[in-house]
Amino acid sequence: MTSPSPVRFEAARVEDTKAAGERLAKALRPGDLIVLIGPLGAGKTAFTQGLGAGLGVRGSVTSPTFVISRVHRGPLPLVHVDAYRLGGTLEVDDLDLDADVADSVTVVEWGEGLVEQLTDGHLEVRIERRPDDVRVLTFTGVGGDWPERLAAFADGARA
Repeated sequence: MTSPSPVRFEAARVEDTKAAGERLAKALRPGDLIVLIGPLGAGKTAFTQGLGAGLGVRGSVTSPTFVISRVHRGPLPLVHVDAYRLGGTLEVDDLDLDADVADSVTVVEWGEGLVEQLTDGHLEVRIERRPDDVRVLTFTGVGGDWPERLAAFADGARA
């Protein structure tokens, strides 16, 4: 299967970054893994806050930097992980994330190269911050049925 072209969005405000997450939430289902890639301050947690709103999770979504992982309950639970301080895949395995992956949407900040093995396919969301403070979000589906789902997500965003 060929990889689809990435889907890109520009977010001029934090609210736009959250709105992109909320829009993506409509396409998500249990077992989905999202790997967030971007420097400090890019908007990874803001994007995840939008996901949480779209999934209808209870309570506020905050950065899990100091606790490593938070589970947000709702109709479709959201597992939010910050892998910044983890040293490698062995420490990720120690989190026992695979126990939650099948029943939740799992979002991992700083997880590139550490968590992709948890599922057969995943979505990479790269967030870059331009000098004018506009965020560029690039969505790339890797494996699974992400090519079709990403195409539907992109079509819905243009409607």
